[in-house]
Amino acid sequence: QVQLVESGGGLVQAGGSLRLSCAASESIFSFNAMGWFRQTPGKQRELVAAITSGGRTNSADSVKGRFTISRDDAKNLVYLQMNNLKPEDTSVYYCIADHRGYRYWGQGTQVTVSS
Repeated sequence: QVQLVESGGGLVQAGGSLRLSCAASESIFSFNAMGWFRQTPGKQRELVAAITSGGRTNSADSVKGRFTISRDDAKNLVYLQMNNLKPEDTSVYYCIADHRGYRYWGQGTQVTVSS
């Protein structure tokens, strides 16, 4: 059972930056992929960004050029650097890990962007 713990959320003004971290309970070296989803009440859950074990990344069009996903296998961490934040980025952000045919979820961290 993989456990994921997110941190780094909070309140920031529009145009500001935050870095989310996701700590895994075991080595992420063999994980197929890790990523970040976000869920806002009344909206569909959205894949924000993902990174494979080989380092290939993809991200939603809405965050391209502003958000960057990265991973540190030595520390079992995945990051989401969020720059030029907008009020529409306000959401709960969830870390995910795809491992051995199962998707694991973190508990989520709230990001609020004020205008």
